[in-house]
Amino acid sequence: MADMTKTALLGGKNASCWAATAKQRCYSSLAGSSRAEIVIIGAGIVGLTTALRLCEAGRSVILLEALRVGCQVTGRSTAKITTQHGLIYDNLIRDMGPAAAQSYADANRAGVDQILDWTIAHRIECDLEIKPAYAYTTDVARRGELTAEANAARQVGLDAEVVERAPLPFETAGALRFPDQAQFNPIQYSVGLARAVEALGGRVFEMSRVVSIDEGSRWRVSTDNGIVDAENVVVATNMTIKSPVGMANRTQPRSHTAIAFRLDDPTPFDGFFLGIDEPTRSIRTARDDKGPLLLVLGPKFNTGQEADVAGRFVELEAWARANLPVGDVAWRWCNEDYDTPDRVPYAGEPDPDKSPGFHIATGFNAWGISNGTAVGKLIAGRILRQPCPWEELYDPARPYDKTFHVNGSSRSIVASFDEIGPGEGGVVVSGKQKIAAWRDGSGKLHAVSAVCTHKGCTVSWNNADRTWDCSCHGSIFAADGSLIHGPARKPLHPVDL
Repeated sequence: MADMTKTALLGGKNASCWAATAKQRCYSSLAGSSRAEIVIIGAGIVGLTTALRLCEAGRSVILLEALRVGCQVTGRSTAKITTQHGLIYDNLIRDMGPAAAQSYADANRAGVDQILDWTIAHRIECDLEIKPAYAYTTDVARRGELTAEANAARQVGLDAEVVERAPLPFETAGALRFPDQAQFNPIQYSVGLARAVEALGGRVFEMSRVVSIDEGSRWRVSTDNGIVDAENVVVATNMTIKSPVGMANRTQPRSHTAIAFRLDDPTPFDGFFLGIDEPTRSIRTARDDKGPLLLVLGPKFNTGQEADVAGRFVELEAWARANLPVGDVAWRWCNEDYDTPDRVPYAGEPDPDKSPGFHIATGFNAWGISNGTAVGKLIAGRILRQPCPWEELYDPARPYDKTFHVNGSSRSIVASFDEIGPGEGGVVVSGKQKIAAWRDGSGKLHAVSAVCTHKGCTVSWNNADRTWDCSCHGSIFAADGSLIHGPARKPLHPVDL
């Protein structure tokens, strides 16, 4: 079991900082039978962008969110609005060719522009700030990689330069600078998009988790309390909960730890920053209802395949305190995304011949703000029969490296319930049964099945977020077994001890 002292050391509220200042509107849950031209599953950046584009075109749209608008993966991101995605353009040119790199740049530039346009057009207050983006190194031997990336970025029409150092309070050996990028509060932006959707006649429902998607003369999408029939369905969940072409083994679920620290003076941080060295560090300013924050993100790890997530928070905090002028920990959380072998998301119609009108988007490689907006525009355009130059780039049925996805096994196996202390969780194997159990602060034991309801893999205990995380395809469940997000569509089954 993980060292309990690490868990006890974690400070701050276990939640995303963005929710503190977001003025959310509560939407009702879906009930009864409804019809629409398009039903969209998931009210994150992709689903909301698709919905608003379609509503602007006068189409009938229903948007279903399992929990709250913008509060899942989008609302737990670092929310950088940028075309700088680490060292990507040089890699894309070498691995996929100049045309693919150009499409990627064009798509993400269009995504950035759309966000900026909509914040003005719909008067969305989301703490939007124009700032430069920096990819930095502390290793002088890696300056050549920054130069190569700057050349590649300029080749696809982006403004990029290499500077001697990043404006950070520790020594760097060089940085790649993209001017005129942006950052914002992603939940506030999502809430603003939802209001715009509603103002244009779209219907938004929260607490309406989809449990089935069935084919017929129209697509039928069902929740526990309602049904929507539509000509088109858009699955805009973190990982697709259903697809005619399976996505789970084309991607790798990955997570990050994030800490938001109190910050006395944000002015020295003129930009947002991503370290290219291992372990990677991402840095940006933010704010909550009590004042300025400095948000620091740690390196990625495979979801459900880390035995001590709390230890990652401890290490990240120690690094931040050694290198940055931070105060108390205000917020901390994990966020999950999915990587793809070629670093490009999957979006569009996976099988337009056999499953026409079925659209998906997943695999954003931690760059879902600009990419998610771009693919929302793509999917809406496809439904509207408008050609999009990025369709081939994002093709969800394109060939992929079949060795890329790696299943894991539970990192939380214990011999007996006696090994599980207060605040801890573990998986006990009893005959053919696998039991996921945790103790609350009073010592009471709670238990559910440890078998993920997606494909039957065994979950691991996340000792920082107190969740059960699937080690194969990244489904995440609350401590009580309720589903946070898929690809699973059902909670962990109850267990009687």
